[in-house]
Amino acid sequence: MLSDIASGLKADRKGLLKLLDYVINRQVDVVVVTYRDRLTRFGFEYLEYLFRQYGVRVEAILGDEPKDSRQELVEDLIEIVNSFAGKLYGLRSRRKRMLVEGFKELLKEVEGHE
Repeated sequence: MLSDIASGLKADRKGLLKLLDYVINRQVDVVVVTYRDRLTRFGFEYLEYLFRQYGVRVEAILGDEPKDSRQELVEDLIEIVNSFAGKLYGLRSRRKRMLVEGFKELLKEVEGHE
C-alpha cells in the first residue's frame, strides 16, 4: 500500500513515483484511490491511459470529491500560486508566504464583489 501526503499538483511525490515504477514493472493490476484528484489534480486521464497500456486499472472508490466547482477552482489556483512562489522564492521564504497570502486576500475580495 502506498500513501502520499502532498499536493495533487506536485509531480515529484515519492508515493506517485513509486506507483509509476510499480505500474511500469507490472507489479500491480489495480490502483485504488479514494478520490480521482488524490492521484493527481490535473491530467488524471493521462495517468489512466498510461496505466491501461500496462494492463493496470484505476478505481476511484468515491469518484470525484464532492466540492462545488468554484471551491475546487479556488483551491487549484492557490496550489498553483503556492507551487510557483515556492520555485521563485524558496519553499519556506517570507516572500512566498506574503505572495500566497496576498493571492488569498485577492480571491476573497473578488468573491465579495460578486
